[in-house]
Amino acid sequence: MPVPAAGIGDAATSADASDATATPPAFDPAAFDRHVERVRAQFEIPGIAVAIVKDGQVVLARGWGVRELGSPEPVDAHTLFAIASNTKAFTAAALSMLADEGKLTLDDRVVDHLPWFRMADPYVTAQIRIRDLLTHRSGLGLGAGDLLFWPGSDYTTEEVVRRLAHVPLKTGFRERYAYDNILYAAATLVVEQASGQSYAQFLQQRIFDPLGMHATRINADALQSGDIAASGHARADFTRLQPTFPLTWHNASGAGGIYSNAHDMARWVAAQLAGGVHVDAQGREHRLFSTARQEQMWSLQSPMNISAPSVPALEAARPDFLGYGEGWIVSSYRGRKLVWHTGGWPGMVSRVTLVPALGLGVVVLTNQESGAAFNAVTMQALDDYLAPDQRTDWIAAYAAAADKARARAEDAWASRLRARTPQTRPSLPLSAYARTYRDAWYGDVDVVQAGDGLRMRFTRSPLLAGELQHWHHDTFLVRWDERTLNGDALVTFELDADGQVRQARMEAASELTDFSFDFQDLVLRPR
Repeated sequence: MPVPAAGIGDAATSADASDATATPPAFDPAAFDRHVERVRAQFEIPGIAVAIVKDGQVVLARGWGVRELGSPEPVDAHTLFAIASNTKAFTAAALSMLADEGKLTLDDRVVDHLPWFRMADPYVTAQIRIRDLLTHRSGLGLGAGDLLFWPGSDYTTEEVVRRLAHVPLKTGFRERYAYDNILYAAATLVVEQASGQSYAQFLQQRIFDPLGMHATRINADALQSGDIAASGHARADFTRLQPTFPLTWHNASGAGGIYSNAHDMARWVAAQLAGGVHVDAQGREHRLFSTARQEQMWSLQSPMNISAPSVPALEAARPDFLGYGEGWIVSSYRGRKLVWHTGGWPGMVSRVTLVPALGLGVVVLTNQESGAAFNAVTMQALDDYLAPDQRTDWIAAYAAAADKARARAEDAWASRLRARTPQTRPSLPLSAYARTYRDAWYGDVDVVQAGDGLRMRFTRSPLLAGELQHWHHDTFLVRWDERTLNGDALVTFELDADGQVRQARMEAASELTDFSFDFQDLVLRPR
């Protein structure tokens, strides 16, 4: 996963504004305001909300722009956004709290808590620990199994996790880092088993309520009448910016379900920077999780490759170390340790960044799919505190990187077009391809004849329905009806010696397609 919009959102609430006395000389609110508006203009972001916390005080919590294109309602500190994978830190915190209470340890085997749990390899099934659910080192490939809940399905969380038994492993156990979401769905179930509560109840009673995160919701299904939420925006066919479809991760909430706002996320960040300690309305201190557990959440568990920046201007952001902890990424910037994460959701992306040594936290929430935007805002805020005299033009740098990525994808698409064999016909009449196909881990996919063409429908995923257009030979391009998915795929039907369809394989058509469309792992065989 990545329109001009008029209007500026509400400034900080009166409670937030009272904290402005904590603003250090290095931070210039007016200059930062101009920077955010430049980011919105450069990357065409309808709305952005930002919270900055320093030494326990809210320096800034406000919004810019609008909740939805064509609508005048402004974004402010209380506008809800999908924080997507920034949810993972809450799941890690929940398990840490249960570990502090002796209800589990992070070294427990998953099967000790979920006896039915299975991975595709018996050894991995027997050896995988709760910590491994959080650290992206299980042997699964990038985004493996995401189609079970992306872009929305009717499976339950347990059904999603049970199907993990058939999701193929790509590397050895704990061999290397590869980001996944599905094991956080398993972690959600471990929280429920160990606590005796639903995941939603646990987070509400043990984290949201104590921290005063009263507007935060566990997922889109939990949004209430009167909640003020932003609409997501995406570029249909990678070009036309428009509001996108609503989505809920009801079946993988612990991986990326939470909706929150700048006001509430400032409270979460403040508690993290305080070592898990928060102060109630009576001035009494309470602890969410132990110092020992926080150290583990913020410790590098799975090393990640540090690649050369795509453009020279981003060299200043290149870290000295990079890896995944428990629900957090850890790296460095200008000699300081960073603890951070990003979130990607159809139409909304976000970033949460902590600089523990400085007591600094930055939250950036957006309603457009531009990682360049949240990075440009985050890095500007970090420079305000870490390097006020050593500035990088982050807007220009990330714009150049985005342009290069688009150009690379366009070149790849042009290469694919050149490889296309014109004037070929399918080997079989279209009716011979019209079958129900079954993949071991996803389930059933229907191909049906419609008029003089074919359509494909993923039976458990309402948004994955579209037209199959002949590409060449026995390969078709599926164009999903929902054009903001940007997930069109090539479908190749393989024939057996008798000229019957033996199986179909898929792959994303564009390099810009989100990795969560893990079509490449499907093996679709006729039922």
